[in-house]
Amino acid sequence: MSAMRRLDARDTWRIALLALLWLALLAWARPLMLPDEGRYVGVAWWMQQSGDWTLPTLDGLPYFHKPPLFYWITGLALRLFGVREWAARAASLLAACGGGMALFCLLRRWWGARVAALALVALLAQPFWYLGGQFANLDMLVAGCITATIVLLAHAALLAERGMAHRRALLAAYAMAALGVLAKGLIGFVLPALVISLWLLAGRRWRTLLKLPSLPGSVVFVAIAAPWFIVMQMRFPGFLHYFFVVQHFQRFAAGGFNNVQPFWFYPVVLALVTLPWLPWLRPQFEKGRLADATRGDLRLLCWVWLVVIVGFFSLPSSKLLGYILPAVPPLAALLADGIDTWRGRGTRGWRWSAALSVALAMLAVAVLARHTPHSSKPLARVLHAQRHADAPVYVLDEDFFDLPFYARLARPVVYVQPWDNPDLRHHDNWRKELLDAGGFAPTRASQLLLPPSRFPAALCAQSEAWAVGPQGVLAGYPFLASATRAASTREAALWRLDMHQPQLRRALGCRGTPTAG
Repeated sequence: MSAMRRLDARDTWRIALLALLWLALLAWARPLMLPDEGRYVGVAWWMQQSGDWTLPTLDGLPYFHKPPLFYWITGLALRLFGVREWAARAASLLAACGGGMALFCLLRRWWGARVAALALVALLAQPFWYLGGQFANLDMLVAGCITATIVLLAHAALLAERGMAHRRALLAAYAMAALGVLAKGLIGFVLPALVISLWLLAGRRWRTLLKLPSLPGSVVFVAIAAPWFIVMQMRFPGFLHYFFVVQHFQRFAAGGFNNVQPFWFYPVVLALVTLPWLPWLRPQFEKGRLADATRGDLRLLCWVWLVVIVGFFSLPSSKLLGYILPAVPPLAALLADGIDTWRGRGTRGWRWSAALSVALAMLAVAVLARHTPHSSKPLARVLHAQRHADAPVYVLDEDFFDLPFYARLARPVVYVQPWDNPDLRHHDNWRKELLDAGGFAPTRASQLLLPPSRFPAALCAQSEAWAVGPQGVLAGYPFLASATRAASTREAALWRLDMHQPQLRRALGCRGTPTAG
């Protein structure tokens, strides 16, 4: 028996490695996308540049929209492997693999190896999960944590009902829930607790539910999740209100945020991204499926899991695709169960579903690699090659959050915008994010958030400066016509401003001689 356990463990690690290699296969093939990938990788970039691993900063300003787990993983990957897209996406890759393997282990233990393998294939082949694993934002990280927490809680509940040792699984669930909180906040433990509670109550198994609260587990949870929040509140009074009230409750309950979609948005999205697999759900609607003594229990869990995630994120008006990634693993399990049922009846066409899903995933990556909108990577390469280390960089009228990463900048850029316009605080966009961040460090913000009226004087004080902005920015900054256009793309341009040039100094109205930057 011990030899069998060792063999199973080795097989599981081999499968995990293959899953990770598959997910990472094309993680290097396209530039970071703006705004999300550029923003979150940028925060990780500044964290590892500054050496302050407790404070997330957006362009050097405290950024408290999200907790730090993604930045820690990404910053460490960048420190180890350098400026590479696949390293920037390490957190999402690990989470996609971890979530898939958690589902695989649960199904292998309670349903058998065949269904577990089918579920893993159905999950990893889906374009939604595959692309989510190659997208550097927090959605896949929290989806992986939520998946692992639900799996561990369900496993602990099933063990407890059979009188088997379950406390290790329960402690692991509490630890994973804490990581979920550090990944994206309260949903890291609220959603798993809601799913498991409704699953057990639907089966009238309240005695099992009462076995899941754990004092040692709570200690583990607090020890992992609480310290960062305590440290930030001590350093920045008002942090807890901003993080929990503004970024959690107001974003969930109130309007005024981007990406407003109707209530039915997520069900339609899930149906479309799972389209090649949908026929295999048909057996799930046959009578008696949930009453099946062998598999009915976990079938009910998967349905509750799916409905809770979709329903929860359908309530707020602001909706992003990545929010419902935690609903994909239970859907994959239901698909695998349906495939296994039809295989028993002589139907084996599920391979065509997998092949079509893989083809769609490859096509999506190819399209994005061919044209990534608004990427500053070509401009950043020129900036990195030609810029003197102390020359300041000014960003005009756009975010370009990926610029510091690709240009390997060691100090923040200066964003030039009409920051004194009060209307900027009423729109949920990158400008408001920087203004909110600046509210926690006003002195620093006065140096990095520059209104256009102060821009010429700031340039006149430099020896050399660089500016990047959209192609139409010359209308607002006509003196750039006297600067050297170092590089350009279809959407943006990079200018070198040599402040020793008399023509440029006249256009800016400079007096005296330039000083070192």
